[in-house]
Amino acid sequence: MFVFGNFLLAVTTILDYILTIANWLIIIRALVSWVNPDPYNPIVQFLYKTTEPLLAPFRRLMPAYRVGLDISPIFALVFIWFLKLFLIRTLYGIAMRVG
Repeated sequence: MFVFGNFLLAVTTILDYILTIANWLIIIRALVSWVNPDPYNPIVQFLYKTTEPLLAPFRRLMPAYRVGLDISPIFALVFIWFLKLFLIRTLYGIAMRVG
């Protein structure tokens, strides 16, 4: 059973890193959007392509025209933090008990 525990621990660690990277990409995108970036810049395109799938579901829940401000990054960050607090800790606890 220790093999499954180690596998689950590895998956949990990788998922934690992915969520941390997504967290930072959303923060960087929000900061970059304040300065009206060049949409043809490769870095800006990368930020938009990687974060748009994360932000789109929250934009459908709370469109920017209702509030006048795009608050989807805030909801996405809260959701990522929830996943890190609940899912990552739960998987880590299961991996420690199994292994």
